[in-house]
Amino acid sequence: MLSWILLGFAILTEVIATVSLKLSDGFTRWLPSTVVVVGYLVSFVLLAKLLTRDIGLGIVYAVWSAVGVALIALVDVIWFGERFTGVQIAGLFLIIAGVSALELGAKG
Repeated sequence: MLSWILLGFAILTEVIATVSLKLSDGFTRWLPSTVVVVGYLVSFVLLAKLLTRDIGLGIVYAVWSAVGVALIALVDVIWFGERFTGVQIAGLFLIIAGVSALELGAKG
């Protein structure tokens, strides 16, 4: 259970860093730029710690990247006013389905 909590924090810090990357305006704004560096650093430290635990690398990376992509897409729609097409929404569902298949396959 602790492993999944660590993974959740790693994802959250990565998403915060990625959103801050957009807000940094090409690293010309110091506060969002600082959040980018600290956020990615914390995220990778958490991932490194997590990989010493009981979840395999493939599962960790699949969940981290897929959930991160989905959250960033939602932030883009909600916060930055981006519009999604049906194909993009279907793509997000396919990503979720693919990660779910990886997780289910690892347990079987």
